[in-house]
Amino acid sequence: MAYNKIRINPISPEPPRASVLVIYTGGTLGMVFEAKGKQLVPFNFEQVIEKVPEIRRLDFEITFLTLNVPIDSSNMNPEIWIELAKIIGDQYAQYDSFVILHGTDTMAYSASALSFLLEDLNKPVILTGAQLPIGVARSDARENFITALELAASVTDDGNPVLSEVCIYFNSRLLRGNRSKKQESSDFNAFHSENYPHLANAGVRIDWNFPFIKPYDEHKNLNIWEKLDTNVAFLKLFPGINQQVVHLILNISGLKGIVMETYGAGNAMTDQWFLDAITDAINRNIIIFNVSQCDGGRVSQGHYQTSRYLKQVGVVSGSDITAEAAITKMMYVFGKEVDHAKCIDMLANPVCGEMSL
Repeated sequence: MAYNKIRINPISPEPPRASVLVIYTGGTLGMVFEAKGKQLVPFNFEQVIEKVPEIRRLDFEITFLTLNVPIDSSNMNPEIWIELAKIIGDQYAQYDSFVILHGTDTMAYSASALSFLLEDLNKPVILTGAQLPIGVARSDARENFITALELAASVTDDGNPVLSEVCIYFNSRLLRGNRSKKQESSDFNAFHSENYPHLANAGVRIDWNFPFIKPYDEHKNLNIWEKLDTNVAFLKLFPGINQQVVHLILNISGLKGIVMETYGAGNAMTDQWFLDAITDAINRNIIIFNVSQCDGGRVSQGHYQTSRYLKQVGVVSGSDITAEAAITKMMYVFGKEVDHAKCIDMLANPVCGEMSL
């Protein structure tokens, strides 16, 4: 992945109290209105001081890495996730923390994927973006960006980073990355975390929710995992889904796993053809991961009769995991482990705080 590097030094103090690497991938935040073409275009990050002069007031050093060709987040893919993880790994010793500027549409997927790829992370990695471009007067980009930088540079009284996990910061809320979902396309309050408390709220002051923040561990040494297996798919249930659709999805060539989005607490229809299709897939060693379509609550297989059979035949409960975390976790697990039973165990249990037991 080709990128440009820009360093911006603070006015004071000297030396700076921290160093933050900002990685710009693209997205709405970095757009400005071009009068000639009457369209939004990416702005040159060498002009970032002009767009966000408040950066000069921060008492830490900021370095920018910008992709030569910024991408819309709709074009995000596993190869770029791995490349971002490798950039962080390559620069890990040089910087205290990392901020990734990212489009909002797939930000929750990227945050989830990076939480798995950055094994034993003990520094902050914060993704942020904006609903309005930085060149628009009412833009939320400046506040999101400035506060994400402040959060990334935050340390405890003994000098350790407050955060040591992948997070999303948006509209005054700091969320665990792999617990986040984009729920709004037109409001500034775009991201929510229904099944896990906010890690911090940024108002007049930053109020940390320490009991829910991953503890810093000085003995952890970052390992970058560089393989994701994309032989996975979603199967979202809906009233009226027909046998042919289910059959085609469950018989995709090379398929290893399905994230099945069920109703409520993990419930599905009990038509015999459907139960037979699920049983046949599991007998062919396809792992089915049961995730609720509800934003809040969790899968409780067997609680209702309509999910009892799923539990009996070996469908794996996703507990309260998000669909975004479930699909990226499945890619990670299949890229890391070949033993079928071990894959099931990894999916059923938390790896990095993405689900509750």
